[in-house]
Amino acid sequence: MFSGIVADVGIIKRAEDREGGLRLSVATEALGMDDVKLGDSIAVNGVCLTVVKLEGNTFTVDVSRETLNCTVGLDKQGGHVNLEKALRLSDRLGGHLVTGHVDGVGEVVAFNDIGESWRLVVRAPHALAKYIAVKGSITINGVSLTVNRVAGSEFEVNLIPHTLEVTTLNELKAGAKVNLEIDLIARYVERMMAAEQD
Repeated sequence: MFSGIVADVGIIKRAEDREGGLRLSVATEALGMDDVKLGDSIAVNGVCLTVVKLEGNTFTVDVSRETLNCTVGLDKQGGHVNLEKALRLSDRLGGHLVTGHVDGVGEVVAFNDIGESWRLVVRAPHALAKYIAVKGSITINGVSLTVNRVAGSEFEVNLIPHTLEVTTLNELKAGAKVNLEIDLIARYVERMMAAEQD
């Protein structure tokens, strides 16, 4: 589990083809690798991946073809990625509960400066729209954010300058694709409601 609070922006140093998937080597300066060991989980742009190799401040993960087919931002050598280590039970939950299992890919509709913050509008896949609620949480490229407005499949969040400084969201523009993970609670509420109707 993760919180959606990005600890560092890393860079994909290598992206090697591996039997249809990819092996990524990701360099980080501020993530803090002293307590990371083989088999640990790290969220890379919101995708939970398993560490298979460690070398200084660089870690290596394998990404399956299935994961590549339903996410964005993991296949570009030299690309910047949001990083977060898995939570410990004693950690503060600064964002919200995030699994690192991307639900779908959204498209940026608008991204503009509105003075004290930036307004980001994203179009979610139609199937995910019902899970997105005003004042609810959503994860965009691994960043926990609060939804301010919803209109059909489009939703809006505000990004404060700090968020733009410490994540890759400052690289977004209209037309960009983003990884989305809906609020875990919304998923369970739907399942409970469906079970009651059976």
